[in-house]
Amino acid sequence: MVYTVALTGGIGSGKSTVADAFARLGVTVVDADIIARQVVEPGTPGLDAIITRFGQTICHHDGTLNRRALREIIFASPQEKAWLNGLLHPLIHQRTEAELARAGSAYALWVVPLLLENQLQTKANRVLVVDVAPETQIQRTMARDRVSRQHAEQILSAQVTREARLAIADDVIDNNGSPETLADDVARLHQRYLQLAAQAVPQENT
Repeated sequence: MVYTVALTGGIGSGKSTVADAFARLGVTVVDADIIARQVVEPGTPGLDAIITRFGQTICHHDGTLNRRALREIIFASPQEKAWLNGLLHPLIHQRTEAELARAGSAYALWVVPLLLENQLQTKANRVLVVDVAPETQIQRTMARDRVSRQHAEQILSAQVTREARLAIADDVIDNNGSPETLADDVARLHQRYLQLAAQAVPQENT
C-alpha cells in the first residue's frame, strides 16, 4: 500500500484548499466525501439497497439519491443510521483501498473530514490537521453554505473538538494566514512526506 497521509480538519478549515495545493504538486488525492457520493450513484449496489429499504421515494425524479430525505430518516432513527453505516462503510472502504492502491505518486493524500469521529487515524501512516480559529470556521461556513450563524455553530459543536483533533496530529497546517503562507507550508510538508515515503519503502519490502 502506498504511503498515506490522512488530511482532516473541522468544517470551514480549508481542507479542500490544502488538498488542491498538494494535487498541484502531483500528489494523488483520495477524497472520502467524493467516494461517499460515488457509492450511492444511480445503478450502484449502494443506492439499490437504499431504495429496497426505503422505497423509490428516497430518490429524486432523475434517479439520484435525495440526501436531505435520507438525512431526515437517519436523524430520527438511530437504528436506520446504524443500518446505513453498515451498508456504506464497507463500500466506501473498498473503493478507498482501490483508489489508494492505484495512486501514481510517491505518497497519497487521503482527505477524511470525519477521520477522528470514525476512528480511522490508524489507517494512515501520518495525520495532517488543517487548523483555524473557531470564529474563522463559523464565518467561512456561513459564507460558503449561506447558513445562519446559529446553524454554523451547531455544525461546529457536533464535530469533535479542535483540541481532540490536534491531539492526534503528526503535522498541523495553520490556515489562518495568507495563501502564500499556506503554499509554503504545503511545499515544506510535501518534501517531508516524500522523504518519509522513501524511507518506508524498504521496510514494506522486507
